[in-house]
Amino acid sequence: MLTLVLAIVLGLLIILGVAVSVAFRQFYLDETENRMKLEADEINELVVDRYIDVDKRPSAREEFLVIVRLYDAYIQLCFDSPELGRYSVYCADTGDRWQVAEEADLSEQIRAVQRGHYSECEYGLLTKNTGFYTLTVMRPILTSEGSSLGVIFFHYDMTNVNSSIRRTLSSIALISAIAIVVSVPLVMILVKSITNPISHMTDVVKDFTKGDFSRRVKLKENGKDELHNLGATFNAMADELNTLEAARRSFVANVSHELRSPLTSMRGFLEAMLDSTIPPEDMDTYLGIVLDENRRMTGMVNDLLDLARIESGQYKLTPSVFDMNELIRRTVITFEARIDAKKLGVDVNVGDEPVFAEADYERITQVLHNLVDNAVKYSPERGVLGIECAPEKHIVRVRVQNTGPEIPAEDIPHLFDRFYKAEKAHTPSGTSGTGLGLSIAKLILDQHGQDISVTSHDSLTCFEFTLKRASKPGDKKAR
Repeated sequence: MLTLVLAIVLGLLIILGVAVSVAFRQFYLDETENRMKLEADEINELVVDRYIDVDKRPSAREEFLVIVRLYDAYIQLCFDSPELGRYSVYCADTGDRWQVAEEADLSEQIRAVQRGHYSECEYGLLTKNTGFYTLTVMRPILTSEGSSLGVIFFHYDMTNVNSSIRRTLSSIALISAIAIVVSVPLVMILVKSITNPISHMTDVVKDFTKGDFSRRVKLKENGKDELHNLGATFNAMADELNTLEAARRSFVANVSHELRSPLTSMRGFLEAMLDSTIPPEDMDTYLGIVLDENRRMTGMVNDLLDLARIESGQYKLTPSVFDMNELIRRTVITFEARIDAKKLGVDVNVGDEPVFAEADYERITQVLHNLVDNAVKYSPERGVLGIECAPEKHIVRVRVQNTGPEIPAEDIPHLFDRFYKAEKAHTPSGTSGTGLGLSIAKLILDQHGQDISVTSHDSLTCFEFTLKRASKPGDKKAR
């Protein structure tokens, strides 16, 4: 990462330096060309207004000398008229530098200007003669009527201009080098500020993979950047994993106990029957106990299998349209014996008209069965079991509630968690369970894209879930 960022920074600085250098050089040259073109226009006016007039020619020559001294330049006037011929002007102080240029052959350039196919500015035209780099501005000598009298060559020494450009480019290069030197440690600090927390998170995650969920990512106080949020997310994940691991261990211990108890009980009774400890006349009673234990163990194993299948996606939903009120009535009837045994009051609040819902009938039957089973199990003697079906515009809302001890507030968020031990939440003495029923109900409703929630206050616990409402049974047979 350090190499990549440094390469990007250095590359951008180099590109920027080159771009600035090229732009400045071109700007400087353009300014010089424009200035020389304006002077060539001035020379053209002097030639037309004064030089071609014999009386005014001396004053024009004085003006030419002023121009060449100002720019340390060299003016050549090449007239078409043999009388005027060719006239050259350069400063006497630098005459040796420009004098050698008088021998330069400019006939090709003159013809090009006369034909009108020429470049107004040409670099290095006299360099071979003078030995230094030159800029030549050429243009026809035009009268006010547009007639051509010849060609103007205005030669300019580019030595000072090129020196200025080189000095400026050197300054840009120096500034770029300083920027590079300064940027390297800054980039290193920046990269380290990113990679060090990531490396720390990597070490913490490696410990997670080994089963150690006690480590946490160190966070900066009042941090608000993405790395801080990522670290906070890792810590939250570690908390959840730690809770899940504790719940898993508790679940394994609980299930082991639940499976061991009936197995031990059945083995004891069967051995007692085999060695005649239990008399023949009592065998029917104890065989019934063994059968009950077997049924309880089978139910637990079936719940475990259902949970595994739902989580793995093996259960495919088969939606149909059915009457939710009728399903509630049938479910209450299946619990009639247990309700009578506890002398529970039953308040079933459903209307006479059908309330159609669209869902997997078998799976929703399992959800309702698990919730009613939970409510009956944890209701005290002579408590009240309530079931309500409330149709709304697009959903059907079902509530299953019971009186009795409240669920502690800290246990409610975990009530539908897998492996959460039921005795820790909403389990009075004398009851047992593994919490699988609520987990299965939650997973089934999640498959349907519906919600389930629980509230517990004022000695009343209420489970509420929703289903998609159907306006009519449709093509499939309503149950």
